[in-house]
Amino acid sequence: MGTVIGEFLPLAVGVAISPIPVVAAILMLLSTNAGSTSTGFGLGWVVGIFAATGIVALLSGAFDTSDSDGSSGSVSWIKVALGVLLVALAAKQWRDRGDTSVPKWMQAIDRLSFPKAAGLGVVLAAVNPKNLLLCVSAGLVIGTGGLGTGEAVVTLVIFTVIAASSVLIPVVGYALAAQRLRQPLDTLKQWLQANNHQVMAIVLLIMGAAVIGKGLGGL
Repeated sequence: MGTVIGEFLPLAVGVAISPIPVVAAILMLLSTNAGSTSTGFGLGWVVGIFAATGIVALLSGAFDTSDSDGSSGSVSWIKVALGVLLVALAAKQWRDRGDTSVPKWMQAIDRLSFPKAAGLGVVLAAVNPKNLLLCVSAGLVIGTGGLGTGEAVVTLVIFTVIAASSVLIPVVGYALAAQRLRQPLDTLKQWLQANNHQVMAIVLLIMGAAVIGKGLGGL
C-alpha cells in the first residue's frame, strides 16, 4: 500500500494546488452567503474527487498487472497516453497565460445556492479536464496496485483527503476565524487569479512527465 501511496502522492498534490477550485472556494468565502456556499462547494469537491478516482480504480482493476505481460503493457501505455495529455494541457495553459479575464461562473458566485455550489464543486473535480486527468491517473495507480478491497478504499480516502485539502482547509479555517482570514484570503485570491495559467502549466507539466515516466518504466 505504501508503494501505491508514494506513486499517487504527486498527483494528489497536483490536484490540491490547482488554482481554480481554490479561487472558487475563496470567492465563496468572501461572498454574501459564505457559510452555505463554501460548505456546499467543499462537499461537492470531495465527492467529485472520490467518485472520479474511485470509478477509474474500480474499472482499472480488470488490468491486473500480475496476470500477463499483455495487461501490464496495456496499463503502461494508458499511463503514457495520460501523461501526454497532461503535457498537452500544460502547453495550452502556458499559451493562455496572458488571459487574466474572470470566468462568468466566478462572477455569478454571489448568487449560488448550496446545491448549485455543491454541483460546481463536483464539476470542477470530476469534469474539468485538468483535474479529471490527474484523478484518472491516480485511479489507475490504485486500481492496478494489487491491493485488496480494504486497502484500496483506504488509499482512495487518503488520495481524496490530500487532493481536497487546499479547498477544505480555508473553508474550515474561515468557519473558525472568519474576520481574521478575510484579508489574507482576498490577497491569495488576487495572486491566484493573476497567475492561474502559469501555476497550472507548471503543475500539469510536472505531473505529465511523472506519469509518462511511470508508463515507460513499465514497458
